[in-house]
Amino acid sequence: MHHGVGACSEIFGGWLPALMDRYRILRFDMRGHGESPRGFSELTMDDLTDDLFAAMDAAGVERAHLVGESIGGTIALNAALRSPERVRTLTVSNGAHLGASIESVRDWRTIIETRGMDGWSRHMMAARFHPGALTDAEWRWFEAQQASACPNTVLALLAALVGANLVDRLPGLLPPLLLLHPDGSPFIPVPVMADFQARVPGARLHVFGHTKHGLPFSHAGECARVVRGFLDGR
Repeated sequence: MHHGVGACSEIFGGWLPALMDRYRILRFDMRGHGESPRGFSELTMDDLTDDLFAAMDAAGVERAHLVGESIGGTIALNAALRSPERVRTLTVSNGAHLGASIESVRDWRTIIETRGMDGWSRHMMAARFHPGALTDAEWRWFEAQQASACPNTVLALLAALVGANLVDRLPGLLPPLLLLHPDGSPFIPVPVMADFQARVPGARLHVFGHTKHGLPFSHAGECARVVRGFLDGR
């Protein structure tokens, strides 16, 4: 399981009850987040994919069902395209195959430089969650996680994501693909995900109503049940 920018491995905690009776779960903190190293100012999609495979290697996992959200989904997609022999299935939640299609992110640098990570996190919360989607405690926790991320690494990840273009490689994707998507992400409109699905024969797309870009956290149980059905059928 690979989280996105501003989050950490713990956002998948709500998924575990639906999965761990049958599946071994591997989660890790991406660079600049949680307990991982900080201070990166330049990163490529392949650097981040190498990290994913390094985490698998460290855990003794040769082949896995990959689940990624936001940039984590793009990284997992790159991993599946680069080394399909290591990927059983691929699940991408609110993640893009074409970085240039991602909207409402051009102001991140200005927000971080003028308002700090606390200000960026407050800005992001409205983009991730509808009012009432989380408990007060969950809201405070997620906001604090975002604020604690390394600003230089966040901007380096944004550059890597916006520069990613995996479109031409999609017809050759081998692992079975499941796409989970919110109906109200301000970053990735539903038509972008429909285009993603159309480019991969046999891909499934499940759109969740009244959700934003924090889908894997706000609707953890629902996401996990959809993924469980997908995995059990393989």
